[in-house]
Amino acid sequence: MGPATPTTDPMTEIALRSLRDIAVPPPVSWMPQTWGWAVLAAILLVVLLVVFLRWLKAYRANAYRREALAQLAEIEEKIRDPVARGDGLRELAALLKRVMLAGWGRPAVAEIAGAAWVRFLSEHGDEKASTALERLLDDLEYHGNAEPPPDVVDQAVPAARSWIGHHHVSA
Repeated sequence: MGPATPTTDPMTEIALRSLRDIAVPPPVSWMPQTWGWAVLAAILLVVLLVVFLRWLKAYRANAYRREALAQLAEIEEKIRDPVARGDGLRELAALLKRVMLAGWGRPAVAEIAGAAWVRFLSEHGDEKASTALERLLDDLEYHGNAEPPPDVVDQAVPAARSWIGHHHVSA
């Protein structure tokens, strides 16, 4: 004997045939329902735009630093070469002067030389880098083509890199 199939009465069959699928409501929108969310989104967008524009302005304003650091890498190779060391040190001094011109403008720094130059470097950079650069610039200015002491040469490029990267330009 096989399994018995259940039989339904005719009224149940008619009722089952008349059933339809459940009406599903439309999906809920992700758009905000109130104007406050739209205002908040607009404010957030404006804040992000302002932050980006300030970053872009600072990035462009520091382009001279990035260029100077790239040139410093080339000068460092000359300073490591004993034959070209004197030329490299003079180029280093010229690079520092160009950085000053780019950061503060020609009227403010074009005529600065000697002790005033060293004082300017000290006022606008960190003390350790300024001390090393002061010794280098004094040796270059007063000893001409004579070879500076080895410790001055060893400290020159790191001090210049530090000063170029961290000097303070007033607004």
